[in-house]
Amino acid sequence: MKKDVMKSIFKPKPRSPTDLVRHVRELLIFVETNKEVRESKREEKLTELGKTILEIRTVLFGNGTAEPNPDACVQITQEFFKEDTFRLLVLALPKLDLGGRLHSTHVVANLQRQRVNSQLLASQYLEKNMNLMDILIPGYGEGDIALTYGAIARECIRHQCVARYVLESDHMRKFFGYIQTPNFEIATDAFSTFKELLTRHKSTVAEFLSKNFDWFFQEYSSQLLESSSYITRRQGIKLLADMLLDRSNSAVMVRYVSSLDNLRILMNLLRDSNKSIQLETFHAFKLFVANQNKPPEIVSILVTNKTKLLRLLANIEKEDEQFQADKGQIINEIAALGP
Repeated sequence: MKKDVMKSIFKPKPRSPTDLVRHVRELLIFVETNKEVRESKREEKLTELGKTILEIRTVLFGNGTAEPNPDACVQITQEFFKEDTFRLLVLALPKLDLGGRLHSTHVVANLQRQRVNSQLLASQYLEKNMNLMDILIPGYGEGDIALTYGAIARECIRHQCVARYVLESDHMRKFFGYIQTPNFEIATDAFSTFKELLTRHKSTVAEFLSKNFDWFFQEYSSQLLESSSYITRRQGIKLLADMLLDRSNSAVMVRYVSSLDNLRILMNLLRDSNKSIQLETFHAFKLFVANQNKPPEIVSILVTNKTKLLRLLANIEKEDEQFQADKGQIINEIAALGP
């Protein structure tokens, strides 16, 4: 009995939400700056860091029986973005175990969405700390940490200012390499981030594609659409169709479908042995045919290859009314073309 009383007297008081973040910051600073400290002490601090990050995650998401407390979430958000906790956490992620990385990713994802007095503190913080993306995006070349950094990068791209920063940087050229990395998981994750950058913020994407049209679509064709990998070709053609069919990109689409080189690449993809690639290609190819102001060289290629194209299109099938209607219209348009 006496023991229990003593235990309850000396039991540490639970930390407040603000103190939890402060404690994480102290541990992060220790891990980052005390590189000469003995290994056992360092491991002890990393274990404590992992536990405290999990505590923060529990406050933000609830514990399964109780919903998260909005005031506690506000306190954590304010403290997290008040100082450089986010940057310190990103730098420490490679040192954490898989559980610690996963919980950190959940915490960061939650904090990107938290509003304090209707304001997104994450967006304001990142606007002043854009170079965090210069740590996260190159993570795709780092192997072990790639998936964690990729997940956090996608959360940051939710903010338009961050997406614009990445789109306007040299990182965009490097994505073509990341997407083709031999590690399937990393390549798939890199493509998810690439797709997010090119679809989420419509006006920013349209501006990027207009300004960078020549080099971007040249790389896109040679690296993705003409790749020897079936998965890369399929992902590439599907994303291309999504971009061209988006109304925000109408000026880019008109420019794209006026190019003879682009038409040749898509005609080759229509002949791909994979039915899924043929189907995805149709959605981009139909824009060349439907264009009411086709340049003469485009008309000439379509007329020269009329018989082959009609045969290829007849073999592309999908049980979908809209698809059948589109296909019928495109077949009629091609059949009606004359020299």
